[in-house]
Amino acid sequence: MTGAPDLSDLLDEIEVIFFDFDGVILESNEVKIDAFKHMYAPYGEDVVKRVLQEHVRHEGVSRVVKLERFHREFLGIKLDPAGLDGLAQEYSNLVEDVVCGVDPVPGAMDMLAAWLDRAPMYVVSGTPQDELRRITDRRGLSGYFTAVFGSPRVKTDIVGTVLGEIGIAPARALFVGDSMTDHDAARAVGARFLGRVPGWRKNCFPDGTTVVEDMRPMIRAA
Repeated sequence: MTGAPDLSDLLDEIEVIFFDFDGVILESNEVKIDAFKHMYAPYGEDVVKRVLQEHVRHEGVSRVVKLERFHREFLGIKLDPAGLDGLAQEYSNLVEDVVCGVDPVPGAMDMLAAWLDRAPMYVVSGTPQDELRRITDRRGLSGYFTAVFGSPRVKTDIVGTVLGEIGIAPARALFVGDSMTDHDAARAVGARFLGRVPGWRKNCFPDGTTVVEDMRPMIRAA
């Protein structure tokens, strides 16, 4: 993109890396799309279209936040806590086992191995934390990460808190993500940002953002 730093410059003197999970470590974004499509199909194609547009626009945001909003705005249904918990559990039932079987993003596993001894690495995702930790355990990924964080905490809070605890300046931190939620979290705390944009997907990031199609360039840069 116009004015974007080279990857080598972006990674220069990086001391900690934060990763989104879906679409950055595993190719699991389509699993989440299919789950929303399934859950809202009984309400008709127009509702499904609106739900999917907003889901993709706000990837990285907690599913609980989305489900509450989608029901309220698109269906005129105000969910009580029990109803929201039930929908969130239905969503989890649809996605967890499937995510455990999808392919890694190309280069992701070699990239994690290459950076393991160079910088502490964290997962920061909108997936519920307990579910996310089960998935990373089941996939044999937990050993790569210092910690795995998910919702209900928001990404800006997680990254800012971790940087304060480990004493690393935000300018020496990198956030790797595939959504504007990730981009905005990095900018809010002053961290660097690398966007993942697969070849089939439209680039949503502002001009000046360094992007890669997959994780293979980070292997070579390690």
